[in-house]
Amino acid sequence: MALIGEKEQAQLREIFAKLQGPVKIVFFTQEHECQFCKETHQLVEELAALSDRITLEVYDFQAGQEQVTRYGVDKIPAIALIGAKDYGVRFYGIPSGYEFGALVQDIVDVANGMTELSAKTKATLGELQEPVHFQVFSTPT
Repeated sequence: MALIGEKEQAQLREIFAKLQGPVKIVFFTQEHECQFCKETHQLVEELAALSDRITLEVYDFQAGQEQVTRYGVDKIPAIALIGAKDYGVRFYGIPSGYEFGALVQDIVDVANGMTELSAKTKATLGELQEPVHFQVFSTPT
């Protein structure tokens, strides 16, 4: 049974038709002892099937240590979104509820190489003098 309904698939196809560049979904999982790995894997497979601009790579968290290190992943399930470059966008856990919308918007932003942040916000961020590790935590509602 599909996690993304037919109506939502049609809406996502329309959104993804406007992607300006490719985006790679890099998914980290493991076969045992991972809550929501199976469901998250199915979700990213369904998303990747909706556009020829979206590709999916899947790695086992235990066996794929080279990729784990490369993408800086430290827990699973994990999703890394990679466009023309790696912008550091990561999702941990299953992106359901409001998080699903954030995942879709991040796919668009990564594929297009830009965000919809205001010019003022971009200018403020441009003034940062050292790297910042920014995390957003959310819970399903």
